[in-house]
Amino acid sequence: MTTSPTMQTALTPLPDGQVRSEQAVLLPFMAPRLQGDCRPEGKLELSLWGAGKLATLSFSGWTGPFVYAPNRVETANGGGLHVAQSMPALFLKGAKLRSITPSRRCAWWGGLMPRQPIERSGERRTVRTAWGVVVAEQRTDGVLVVAGATQEEAEKALAIDPAAVIDEARGYVERCDAMPEAQPLMRSMISQGLHAALSSVRRDERGAFAGLAAGQAYSAPARTYYRDGYWTLQALLDREPAAVRGQIDLLARGIQPDGEAPSGVILTGPAQAEEWEKVRRSHPKIKLEHLRPGDWWSDHFDSPLFFILTIGDYIRATGDTVPVSLYWDKIVTIFERYRGFDVAGNGLPVKPRHDRDWADNVYRHGYVAYDLGLWIGALDVIAEYGIDPAVAEKATAVAVKARASLYEALLQPNGIYADYGTKDDFVEDHLTLDSLTLLRFRAVSPERAKIVLAKVQETLESRNNQTQPYGDWGVLCAYPPFKRPKDTREKSYFAYRYHNGSDWPYLTGLYAEQRLAYGLEGFDYPLLRWWQTCLEEGWMGAVEYFSPPWGRGSLLQGWSSMPAAAALAYRDRVLAANR
Repeated sequence: MTTSPTMQTALTPLPDGQVRSEQAVLLPFMAPRLQGDCRPEGKLELSLWGAGKLATLSFSGWTGPFVYAPNRVETANGGGLHVAQSMPALFLKGAKLRSITPSRRCAWWGGLMPRQPIERSGERRTVRTAWGVVVAEQRTDGVLVVAGATQEEAEKALAIDPAAVIDEARGYVERCDAMPEAQPLMRSMISQGLHAALSSVRRDERGAFAGLAAGQAYSAPARTYYRDGYWTLQALLDREPAAVRGQIDLLARGIQPDGEAPSGVILTGPAQAEEWEKVRRSHPKIKLEHLRPGDWWSDHFDSPLFFILTIGDYIRATGDTVPVSLYWDKIVTIFERYRGFDVAGNGLPVKPRHDRDWADNVYRHGYVAYDLGLWIGALDVIAEYGIDPAVAEKATAVAVKARASLYEALLQPNGIYADYGTKDDFVEDHLTLDSLTLLRFRAVSPERAKIVLAKVQETLESRNNQTQPYGDWGVLCAYPPFKRPKDTREKSYFAYRYHNGSDWPYLTGLYAEQRLAYGLEGFDYPLLRWWQTCLEEGWMGAVEYFSPPWGRGSLLQGWSSMPAAAALAYRDRVLAANR
């Protein structure tokens, strides 16, 4: 895929996998502890995983052109941001510190706290909040900035030499550059996509694994999600298997005795946890959605299934079967819970009418294609790795019945699977990218899968859909827009917005993966078009979602690593088409 000669791009991919711009653009950064936003003109917003927002710094800034890489920006005159990996530290090379202001809230929901005086000692400035510490020290060649949940953590980080910060930043950029043979657009997408996955691996102040972050905007309260984590870890199974193993243990905490699970598990540090619990108990909306102290949005229909799928993927990647033994009781409870939703006895669980799966602005109900794909995938994990032969045999039988029932439940005359509903009530029969879970977990035949993928190419690839009004910009997650406005709320109420037609790179990556898995051409468009849009718009990082009339979601989103994961999984084929 090539860019039109007349198209102006804010960011240009370089042969070395980095990205260049004449004007400064926002750079989100995220390391095991430290995270924030850097505006190269001279502003830095700093947060800490598990603690929240700590401080805002202003500095002398740099002049362009700028070259961006994961957690790094450099300029021609030698200035730039470099983020360490081993410590919560960064270095503003070639900069002069102007001011530092402590945050008065750990997050938007936190209580307003009085600011403590800034401590000054020579070239060092220290700010303290009730939830963390930031130290900024002017050095001859730049500003060293460190943070910590405690004074001890900050002081330990302060011992790092700026040269070591720069070296660690360089090593991280090299680690993310996982397809150096590719052309600039593909190479830079892989680099930034893998960065989104690798940087999601978070640590606590003792260095222990502290969850896969959904993205840079998800540190207050710090939490890890079942679904976001699942798609994020696809790029980590062979790179960070220990983190995937730790993720399973964290997600197990959220599985309730009846097999229910929240959208995510909260992992805050003590100060933030205390503040969040006040809000959870008192906020009129939050207290209705977050029913238990450790829950982030209780009772999501897809979460328990992702728990089982994560275990299955981990076993296939590592051969380590300990998690299935350790959490077998939870797996069986989840299995029985969803069998209880099978009201027709056809192997297909019926989702209640609520907004609690990935499409959390839509009241999907009945047979939901996306959830049924996850269900059949989870059944296959139980059948393959179950330690109780009777349960494994039962799961096998249910999976056979479920696959056979899909045609009657959701297959439409045009060859696609409906989004959701039941034939005796209402069917939302538009095409969705999330229904491709049916393909990923082999719920349908290869022949049927190829028919569906052809329809996706024809209908959801914006370049081929002449009835949507915005031209060639990406892959729509759903089309046509939802038929019943009462089934949508908030952002998804509007056509082409959020779940109602935006490009979600994680789903675009799922689509590319399935084209590759079934040996089909045309995988380059879903792999690259979303990233090309990011470059055109000046969005530095793997964006959460976007659409022309509504703009973008968050930057540096973990599950938006899926296009990179798909490309790396089919490396030889992708490279053969990209040379």
